[in-house]
Amino acid sequence: MASETHVLDRPPAGANADWTIPQRWDAYSAEDHATWDTLYARQMKLLPGRASDAFLRGLDALKLSESGIPDFEELSDRLEALTGWRVVAVPGLVPDDVFFTHMANRRFVAGNFIRRPDQLDYLQEPDVFHDVFGHVPMLADPVFADYLAAYGRGGLRALELGSLKQLARLYWYTVEFGLVQEPEGLRIYGAGIVSSASETRFSLDDPSPNRIMLDLARVMRTDYRIDDFQQTYFVIPSFDELLRLTVETDFAPVYEAIREEQEIAVDEVLPKDDVVTEGTQHYARSKA
Repeated sequence: MASETHVLDRPPAGANADWTIPQRWDAYSAEDHATWDTLYARQMKLLPGRASDAFLRGLDALKLSESGIPDFEELSDRLEALTGWRVVAVPGLVPDDVFFTHMANRRFVAGNFIRRPDQLDYLQEPDVFHDVFGHVPMLADPVFADYLAAYGRGGLRALELGSLKQLARLYWYTVEFGLVQEPEGLRIYGAGIVSSASETRFSLDDPSPNRIMLDLARVMRTDYRIDDFQQTYFVIPSFDELLRLTVETDFAPVYEAIREEQEIAVDEVLPKDDVVTEGTQHYARSKA
């Protein structure tokens, strides 16, 4: 999602008033498309049996198996027919109010550049593979699509209440790094996991991280890190429950209740946590 500080305070040259820009699909090189295909093939060797059913269904419904970087217009037409969402290109990180406004109106903002071939394993700024392969398949699921739109509306309210930091943690631990309990076991759905070969394996297979059932107030008090594997993953029982929790909760009293509470460290397990697995925290400090 958007960061708390931005270099730009207005749309850059060539961008529309809402910060959107043309994808310029014709400008991608053969190497760009080959990089996408390499990343796609690598992930598809790992994701069956690890990714949630909703994510895998989304890949099929949106025809993301077709070779090359998707054309946003064609992709959006398929997605809009399913859940009313469209994908729009933006010039990198955008201000928080812009980010939430697009989301509340079922527009998913995505970067239009792709990483270099020597950056396959890790890239600090989200590229088109992270944004489209990682995020968009889940938007083909009606329940998760409703959740993200509700989150966008909640983000605009959080800005008014001065509680963006707390709400951002919910996005991090669900949309980016969430796990879901399915009949066959834990599955991944967060974009930061499904778009990363190393974190796909680490999040489910490694004994190092904690895996804890999601509690709203607990998550919004929990710090996170952006430079390494997650030391704690939060698990939802279902996407229906995640949506219900989001739309039926008045977040304002929750923000107020946790405002003076101490933040929870990324590796901490609390006595009242519903723990799926308590980690050893003996993890490798590398995303490669």
